[in-house]
Amino acid sequence: METPASAAPQAPAARVFFWVFVLTLIVKVWLGVVVPITNDEAFFTQWGIHPDWGYYDHPPMIGWWLALLVRLSDAPLMLRLPTILLSSVIGLGIVDLLRRVFPQRAPAQAWLAGAVYLMLPVSWIGILVTTDTPLVFFLFCSGYAFVRAALNEGAPDAAAKAGGTLGWTLLCGVFLGLAFLSKYFAVLMGVAYAAALLTERGGFARRFGRLLLIGLAALPFIAENVVYNATHCWNNIMFNLMNRNEDAHFSLDTIATYLVMMAYLITPWVLWRLWGARAELRGALRDGAQAEGGLGGRRVLLLWLAPMLLFLLLSTEKLVGLHWVLGFMPFVLATAGAVLAAPRLRAALKWTAWLSLPHLLLLAVLAHAPLSLWSKYKFHDDLAFLFDARQIAAALHKDLPKDAVIMSMAYSPGVILAYHAREYVPAFGTGRFHARQDDVLVDFRQFDGKPVRIFSRGNDVLNYARPYFREVRTVKFTVDGIDYWYFDGEGFNYAAYREGVLKEIARQFYRIPLPVWGCPFLERYDLAAACGVTLRK
Repeated sequence: METPASAAPQAPAARVFFWVFVLTLIVKVWLGVVVPITNDEAFFTQWGIHPDWGYYDHPPMIGWWLALLVRLSDAPLMLRLPTILLSSVIGLGIVDLLRRVFPQRAPAQAWLAGAVYLMLPVSWIGILVTTDTPLVFFLFCSGYAFVRAALNEGAPDAAAKAGGTLGWTLLCGVFLGLAFLSKYFAVLMGVAYAAALLTERGGFARRFGRLLLIGLAALPFIAENVVYNATHCWNNIMFNLMNRNEDAHFSLDTIATYLVMMAYLITPWVLWRLWGARAELRGALRDGAQAEGGLGGRRVLLLWLAPMLLFLLLSTEKLVGLHWVLGFMPFVLATAGAVLAAPRLRAALKWTAWLSLPHLLLLAVLAHAPLSLWSKYKFHDDLAFLFDARQIAAALHKDLPKDAVIMSMAYSPGVILAYHAREYVPAFGTGRFHARQDDVLVDFRQFDGKPVRIFSRGNDVLNYARPYFREVRTVKFTVDGIDYWYFDGEGFNYAAYREGVLKEIARQFYRIPLPVWGCPFLERYDLAAACGVTLRK
């Protein structure tokens, strides 16, 4: 452990944190205004517009958050506000946690560790609406409560010690349950709790009882999700554990990608310093309450070490996404603040600022340069579609036949158009395993005999859609120099669509190997037999 003698005074470090806090918050607000709504954001906004107890892809928390925000405004800045504030709030939380766990050390380390976290590119770039926003927030709150429970065990008053530890332990479980309702990666934090509690010194019954208490506090939230899934085709269980993992296999490439990604996220200079402090970290794991920081310091270390080792194991068969590990990053920086002296943290902050600079310049160019600058690159058309989506939606409504419904050949452009047109745009065709909330919201029976206008970014709509309409025609239109198409179909044939498309959807995505007490999609179209599912009553 580097000695406090090398630490800078608190006041300058607090000022550094303040300015990093303000500058990164300004950058995030700017990005929240200038970046157009993306595919995933538009998709999750539909969750907020159509609130439910659960959704196809993930547990419901982000939909519940957006259900509140979208009623105030659907402007990008409003929808992104929780994500914009997220890293700022957690930066403050890191400072508070370090000052509580290591009160004997100079406070400069706490302020500087919080500043390094705020300066990480992933902290200030991440302004988009995703399911990771509530996950990261509740994981930090849960981990914070878990550490506070350990700190409370050192209280001199026995009654205060017992009551405080019990309260923080229950709160830890409640936040863990809320994190579970955000994304299933919350389970890894539960594994970290088990690793910490079951390896601490002291009575096993007491430690196991604390772990059981956390589980009981999280149980009502877990139960809500289980009940929803059991009565809704096990939708997000199927999506997360089966449909999206059919291609999983051992790969050295995914392991290497994970290791490089972690070096980027934590930064090489922080990783190097943590490696240099490995003796102190081993001591904290081994000695527990006897080490500096006590059980609290040991728990902070395990809150990121255990999940990231599990992610390493997972990377042997699957590509680990950068956003998967974000919920555990605050505790990495808290550990750095615990074992590194202030000069080391100041150096890390300086190098992290230099790392952030090219990210900032690239985003500024992407946001403000004319789209023609990117005309030679593959991503140009995708970028243009995001910026021009409002004009495209207006073009689709021009001369729209009476009672016609606008659809899209894919989910992603459909939700973007829905956001700008302020009306839901169903997907036409089987689609992919992603974003199948459409199966919950849309009833194709109501379109029988009606005209349908189908949008496509390619001109391949006609042959695919022709069997499901009485008459058809394809129209090309141009926005900002890019060609798009729509297909006008007269007399939608629901019976043919059920046989040709809906049955195929049932076979691909609804072969459910679990007892099913309800499945709106299969029940609506009477397709349970088509995929071999028995609906229990």
